[in-house]
Amino acid sequence: MAVKPILMKYIGIIPARYGSTRLEGKPLIDILGKPMIQWVYEKSSNVLNDVYVATDDNRIKDAVESFGGKVVMTSSNHNTGTNRCLEAYQIIAETNGISYDVVINIQGDEPMLHPEQLQSLKLSFQDDNTELATLVIPVTNADDLDNESEAFVTFDLNMNALYFSRSVIPAIKGIPKSRWFEKNTFYKHLGMYAYTPQALEKFAGLSQSSLELAEGLEQNRWLENGNKIRIAITKHQSIPVDTKEDLDAIRKIMNQ
Repeated sequence: MAVKPILMKYIGIIPARYGSTRLEGKPLIDILGKPMIQWVYEKSSNVLNDVYVATDDNRIKDAVESFGGKVVMTSSNHNTGTNRCLEAYQIIAETNGISYDVVINIQGDEPMLHPEQLQSLKLSFQDDNTELATLVIPVTNADDLDNESEAFVTFDLNMNALYFSRSVIPAIKGIPKSRWFEKNTFYKHLGMYAYTPQALEKFAGLSQSSLELAEGLEQNRWLENGNKIRIAITKHQSIPVDTKEDLDAIRKIMNQ
């Protein structure tokens, strides 16, 4: 295995939109005295060389600058966080004259982000063959196998993803689904990605694929085009805030 130098430069980019079908103004919602985006930003900044919020909304820009964060304004026409992340990276690299070895696309609606999750992604790039990496977590609650909002993943012995699905994979032949949890370790996907700048540009330039459209999972676009995704396993659960109920739960957990 070819190994890269330890002293690599990592940049975290947090795509943030004001509009949300289920929770308007989500990045600016208060959690224990801070906007949600600030929790994510500060936790990321403890681990990475630089962190920027990428947005198309001046309200988010003003909020980030008010707590001393870095922000870059991007187009309002992006349909994925990956494309917004690429534009942000290109602006940052050109404006500051700095290149980075790895770009980490961080979800702005996960205020319980754990620093070790970012460290796990960073370690994936010590292997010179890694172009794109993502996080998964073992399923520890059987109820998750019936949660239609989860995405599941299988991977090979070299820790490269085989497939991502909204369905539980693998299926256990000859066993009722109610007993699958007893028979196998399942892994669900956490939506954080890390790319080399070259892979990020390549990914954003690929056309949507049939498996991506079928599953509603853009990472399948990369696999369907014959590329590899390195899997990093974390034991730290991330809870995305998508609804008012999620928000209430997060506030309760973080308050404790």
